[in-house]
Amino acid sequence: MANSVPPRDRTDQPWRSEGAPPPPRRRRMPGGWKGLVVSAVVVFAIAFAVLSYAGRGEEPTISYTEFSKQVAAGNVSKIYAKGDAIQGELKKEQALPDGKGDYTRFTTQRPAFAGDDLWQELTRKGVTVTAEPVVPQRSLLVNLLISLAPILLLVLLWVFVARRMGGGAGGGPLGRKAPPRPVQVLEGRRTTFEDVAGIDEVEGELNDVVDFLKNPEAYREMGARMPGGVLLAGPPGTGKTLLARAVAGEAGVPFFSASASEFIEMIVGVGASRVRELFAEARKVAPAIVFIDEIDTIGRVRGGGAGLGGHDEREQTLNQILTEMDGFTGSEGVVVLAATNRADVLDPALTRPGRFDRIVQVSPPDRRGREAILRIHTREIPLADDVDLAQVARTTPGMTGAELANLANEAALLAVKRQQREVTRSDLSDALEKVQLGAERPLVMPMEERRRTAYHESGHALLGMLQPGADPVRKITIVPRGRALGVTLSTPDAERYAYTEEYLRGRIIGALGGMAAEHVVFGVVTTGSESDLEQVTRLVRGMVGRWGMSERVGRFTAIPGDAQEPYGLTAAPATLDAMDHEMRRIADECYESACRLLREDRDRLDALAEALLANETLEEDAAYRAAGIARPGKNGAAQ
Repeated sequence: MANSVPPRDRTDQPWRSEGAPPPPRRRRMPGGWKGLVVSAVVVFAIAFAVLSYAGRGEEPTISYTEFSKQVAAGNVSKIYAKGDAIQGELKKEQALPDGKGDYTRFTTQRPAFAGDDLWQELTRKGVTVTAEPVVPQRSLLVNLLISLAPILLLVLLWVFVARRMGGGAGGGPLGRKAPPRPVQVLEGRRTTFEDVAGIDEVEGELNDVVDFLKNPEAYREMGARMPGGVLLAGPPGTGKTLLARAVAGEAGVPFFSASASEFIEMIVGVGASRVRELFAEARKVAPAIVFIDEIDTIGRVRGGGAGLGGHDEREQTLNQILTEMDGFTGSEGVVVLAATNRADVLDPALTRPGRFDRIVQVSPPDRRGREAILRIHTREIPLADDVDLAQVARTTPGMTGAELANLANEAALLAVKRQQREVTRSDLSDALEKVQLGAERPLVMPMEERRRTAYHESGHALLGMLQPGADPVRKITIVPRGRALGVTLSTPDAERYAYTEEYLRGRIIGALGGMAAEHVVFGVVTTGSESDLEQVTRLVRGMVGRWGMSERVGRFTAIPGDAQEPYGLTAAPATLDAMDHEMRRIADECYESACRLLREDRDRLDALAEALLANETLEEDAAYRAAGIARPGKNGAAQ
């Protein structure tokens, strides 16, 4: 199985890489986080000691009464007075009145109402009155340094740790952003072509890229230049990303992958910077592959509006990609792969020769491809003996690789819920119904509603059985699923790549069979035909406006293939009127044919409806037996 997508090395790095050499190990601080904690404790102890030493010079404040007592006892050696504030020093150390230690130097405040003869008392006791403070005051600079000392120590510690750990998570000193590094090599087997199936023709085109990455010297000697870029275009889920990873794994080169939307930011210029970093990293480890997913996000045609905000950022990012790709030469050994679902909207500068000069269409797999894909996705799933993956592949036309992987997973989930040790044929069948038709709804319908639904689905199925060349009916059910009250499932035995007018008319008749059955049996039409009418509208519109199946409209395309463009703006009013007339004519003719066929085979319709009411669900063989019709073989002959 393919390994998981590797993580990013940085949060501001929009790409992932696998197979690249590991980055250089960051130098770590000795002791790791324990050393960091010990350093912080040491800094705190130093700051505390400095502040404690600086605070030892502060003298205690005593009461004026205590001061008068010491003067009277002749224990004061000198004082300094400024206004009513008095500083002094004792001859002998005394205990503080509150008992919290001893003091020699002191400060006190003389009350304004004191009427004692302090000067005469001081003179009589021989106290020296000084002109300078007894306790020298610290300067403003010293006070400032003492206040900022803890902060400075912590800042120095942070800078030291940041340098030792290689710039930290947010960048190096002075805000310098750390250089981008690819993630380390993933453990386990990388994705190769063995993990890809169903698209052999695409593998053949990509083998050129693999061979070039393995043997660049042979191409250089011949003077050949490898395409600067390969664009993988196709519907979602066809395996474009898996193919790109398989190319890198098959060639054994580093693989850098990113989604185009991850380059875009609100700040203009960030996307271009990330593109430069990505390509710079790829060049360092060349030969390598750079893969950009959903490139139409930034690669749309330029000049569609004012250069403001995200639009200008998108164009700058695209310009940077164009510049990086244009600078590539064959000797650099860097190949750019990109994937898109909308190759028609890309800027022509991207698809010109020298950039994405090779466009590879990745289409849904055929029957053999689907069988191979199912075998890959069921390698780790225990299958019962009754499981026939070839039969499952025949009943899943048009499904992509991602949808088939989801089908296998849903079948495994059902087996777990049913407490089974293996996935059975029934599990795969139920999973297919859930994927295509939706989950069952526990809806209780009245008997009359169930009978009308049974005739509706029987009308679909019977007309599908009667139409020559129609897709065989696989299952009929009146169990509500998703938005539908009942479902008729029809799939072809073989792949169809082109459709005749007769086949399309048969499809329309079968789609109108439910409404026709309600009309023939009950004489009413209900809202249950909404999805049928939507299908009919798509078919008749394509027949008339796109595929030239109307003599009146003519042999040209009046409706664009792009569903986002309103078709009413692409043709003249007279042509649109003719299209409307022809669409109504074809739909009416098919509806009349459906009603006529059901009236002629009313007995079969009743028998099929009764079997549905009795069993709720009829598999393929049971449905054909109930209708009394021989099931056609794979070559169209009856069995």
